[in-house]
Amino acid sequence: MIKEVIQITTTDTDRLINSWDKKSIGFIQLNRPHKANAYNRILLEQIDRQFEAYEKNPDIHVIVICSTGSRSFCAGADFSELKQRDYNDAFNLLSANVFERIASGNKITIAAINGAAAGGGLELSLTCDFRIASDTARFSFPETKMGLIPAAGGTQRLTQVVGPSKARELILAGKIWSAHEALHNGLINFVSTAQNLSVDTDNLCREIVERDPLALQLAKKAINLSTSNPAGLRFESVCQALLYHLKFNHP
Repeated sequence: MIKEVIQITTTDTDRLINSWDKKSIGFIQLNRPHKANAYNRILLEQIDRQFEAYEKNPDIHVIVICSTGSRSFCAGADFSELKQRDYNDAFNLLSANVFERIASGNKITIAAINGAAAGGGLELSLTCDFRIASDTARFSFPETKMGLIPAAGGTQRLTQVVGPSKARELILAGKIWSAHEALHNGLINFVSTAQNLSVDTDNLCREIVERDPLALQLAKKAINLSTSNPAGLRFESVCQALLYHLKFNHP
C-alpha cells in the first residue's frame, strides 16, 4: 500500500516492521509478506516498541498501521506459534496486551487495510480509531472453526463497533465481509481503492492533525470510557484458556 519502504526483511530474525514519519504522522508497516503479515512474538514486540516511541513523541499526532503487499493486511497469529500455547498463555496473551495498549493510547490511530484482515489481523484493526480499506479487502474471524475464539479483544471490540447481531455473523457463523459489506455494517469508515489507499489515508490524517491535539486526546478518552468493558475482556481470556487446554493439551 505505502511506497515509502525503509527496510526490506527476508527472515524472521530481521526487523519485521517498517516505520517512518511524515510531518506529524507516524507509520507502522507490517512487513512479513511471505507469511501474509501474520504476527509472531517478534513482530508484536516490534510493533509495541515503535508504538510506544510514537506515543512519547510530542510531534506525532496520528499513527497509521498498514502493511506490505496487497493480498493481506494481516492474517492474524502465526499458527506455528499458536500450536505451542497452553491454557496459561491465554491469561497473558502478548497480542491482547499490545492491542490494548494501542486501543487505549493517546494518539489518534488509523488502520489502512489493503487485503485480508483475518482473525488477529481484524483484531489489530479494531484497536484503531479509524479503519480505511481498499475495495479488495476482506474481513473475517475464522477462530471458532479452529476450536478457538477471537481472544485479543475481538469479541468485545467488534461488538462495540457493529453491535451484537452483526458480530455474531463474523464470529459465530464465520461470514466473510467484503469492504463494502464492512462499510455498510459500520466496521470500517471509508472504502478506497488499492491505488488510492495511501492518498486517502494521508487526506484523513491531514484532517485530523488540523485539530487541537489535547482536545483529540480528551475526546478519545471520553469515547473509550463509554465503550470499555474490562469484565468482557477478562471473560474472553478465560474462555480461550479453556479452549487452549482442550485443543492443545487434551490427551
